[in-house]
Amino acid sequence: MGSTPDLTAAQWRKSSYSGHDGGDCVEVAEASNHRVAVRDSKNPHGPTLLVSATAFADFVSAAAARAL
Repeated sequence: MGSTPDLTAAQWRKSSYSGHDGGDCVEVAEASNHRVAVRDSKNPHGPTLLVSATAFADFVSAAAARAL
């Protein structure tokens, strides 16, 4: 997939299912080369998972279908 993108200026978005009480939170940001970066909002300097935008969309669709 190429080199690791520079995410210092990334626009991170928290999951709409994350509570406001500081509980378990996932954040995502657009990365280069049609990838999505995923991280734990409680550890913003920790590891970041990079997946293809297609794989992330498939994951979100599958999770939404199971939540119904």
